[in-house]
Amino acid sequence: MSNAPPESLLPYENWAARALRGVAVDALEFAAGEGLPGEHHFYISFRTDHPGTNIPGHLKARYPNEMTIVLQHRFWDLVVDRAAQRFSVGLSFSGVPSMLSVPFGALTAFQDPQANFGLRFEPDAVEAQAEPEPVAPAPEAPGAESQADVPQVVSLDAFRRKRE
Repeated sequence: MSNAPPESLLPYENWAARALRGVAVDALEFAAGEGLPGEHHFYISFRTDHPGTNIPGHLKARYPNEMTIVLQHRFWDLVVDRAAQRFSVGLSFSGVPSMLSVPFGALTAFQDPQANFGLRFEPDAVEAQAEPEPVAPAPEAPGAESQADVPQVVSLDAFRRKRE
C-alpha cells in the first residue's frame, strides 16, 4: 500500500503559482505608478522563447532561452496590462534603447534584493505557438541620442597581439 496522498482533482498548484506571480505583477504595477522607493530594485527573469515575448532581435540572439533584466534607475515606459496579461518596459542595452514586452506567463523569477524577497516560477505551458507581436521601434530614452546619431566604432585593440 502506498502512503502517498491522493491526487487532487482541483488545480491547487496552478492557483498557487498564479497567486505568487500576481505578487510580482503587483510590484511591477506599483513601480509603474509610483516609481521605485528608496533602494528597491527588481531582478526579473523570463523566458525569451515563450510565445508572446517580444524583445529586439539582438537580445533574442544573445539570450535565446532566458534573460534577466534589472529595473532600478534607468528604465522608462513601464506599463502593466492585466487584461493582456503582460508588461512592457524600456531599457538600454549597451547604450541602445530597447522596448521589451513580456507575458506574465513567461516569468521565471522575481527578486527585490532591498527587501530580501524573491520568487521563482515555472513558465506557463502554452500549447499553441502564438504569433509573436511585431517589434515596434524603441522610443528614445530621455536625453539619449538616436541610433543613427551614434557612431558605431569597434576597437580592434582587444584582438591584437601585444609585442613586448
